[in-house]
Amino acid sequence: MDSSNKMSVPEIRARFDAEVERFSNLATGQAATVDAALCLDLVAAAAAGTTSPICSVLDVGCGAGNYSLKLRERAPSAAFTLVDLSRPMLDRAVERLGTSAASTHQGDIRELSFAPGSFDVILASAVLHHLRAPAEWEHVFAQFFRWLRPGGSLWVFDIVTHESQAVQDLLWDRYGDFLNSRGGPGYRADVFGYIGREDTPTPLTYQLELARKAGFSKVDVLHKNTVFAAYGAMK
Repeated sequence: MDSSNKMSVPEIRARFDAEVERFSNLATGQAATVDAALCLDLVAAAAAGTTSPICSVLDVGCGAGNYSLKLRERAPSAAFTLVDLSRPMLDRAVERLGTSAASTHQGDIRELSFAPGSFDVILASAVLHHLRAPAEWEHVFAQFFRWLRPGGSLWVFDIVTHESQAVQDLLWDRYGDFLNSRGGPGYRADVFGYIGREDTPTPLTYQLELARKAGFSKVDVLHKNTVFAAYGAMK
């Protein structure tokens, strides 16, 4: 994957500092993603259904806290550790979660560390596509496995690519149609523009293989529609 023309971490942080309101709608999730609200519910239900008890949750790239809030509906006593590049996003997540927010960490997940077995559940929504080189993907998945306790689980919702270029082209065009239906050609161009500048997504199949390689014993796909997918991995 070529990341030579991608935005730097400070540039990404600055963009998200200005996007807090767009990421604060629990009813819809992110408007530019397909089936965002559905996947919010699916991830929360699957995490609660596969993992018990849920006392400690790590939300990586937490944004304004949507995924933590949705999981808290099913695990009301859980304490949430929040990680994001953006301080305004973290502040909004804490404001919404209140005393459920155990701690916040402003920084890059590639550079953070937690003790082994610290968490029952790890959430990672719309964040892993900011990883660049394969070594970074492998490192982060290995860290996720290390930070989870035995029986813990990882849940991901993100934009993905495809191994077949023909399939990629087909589903990218369909995603373009979705954006056009939401906001017209200008909106489509705007979203495609910042994806091109900022994101380096990988195939869903690659990520599932990484989870297996990291040591996760069970891996399940919850949902996939065009270029977005939700999946989980259990330790």
